[in-house]
Amino acid sequence: MSDMNDMDGTNGTNGTNGMNGTDDEFAADLLEEELRRAAGILDPVPPALRQLAVEAYTLHDLDARLAELTFDSLVDAIPVRGATDVSRMLTFHTGDVTVDVEVTSQGLIGQVLPPQPAGIEMLGGPQPGTTLVTDAMGRFTSDVTPAGPFALRLRTGQEVVVTEWLRA
Repeated sequence: MSDMNDMDGTNGTNGTNGMNGTDDEFAADLLEEELRRAAGILDPVPPALRQLAVEAYTLHDLDARLAELTFDSLVDAIPVRGATDVSRMLTFHTGDVTVDVEVTSQGLIGQVLPPQPAGIEMLGGPQPGTTLVTDAMGRFTSDVTPAGPFALRLRTGQEVVVTEWLRA
């Protein structure tokens, strides 16, 4: 006799149609759990990497707009033959805000366009981000050169803009 509540056709067997699927799923779940424990003991995730992963997925800027990378001198520019210690030029854009950034071996130089006051946080790695402030022309500098993946978080009057993450 058919039950009207059994709309998925499994006859109340948790999707197995009466077959041995639940035992196989249970065994696979046990094996997966054992492998996770073994990996955690034999090859644990470094604490700094775990913290970086947590921070990367933290949703504390839900209203932030993502500024897309529109120019990267590593990809878009023609290399100069024989040049050493070349700066990396980056341009991010979202809506009416543009952020130009130059990454050098001495640090970071940039400008927010249109010029406006903004607090800028240089995000990267498990350490706290470096905080910068723009001047009246929207310019900012930092003596810290990003090492590894980094992004910029700009806080202007009423909005938050976050750039894409890049590797320095």
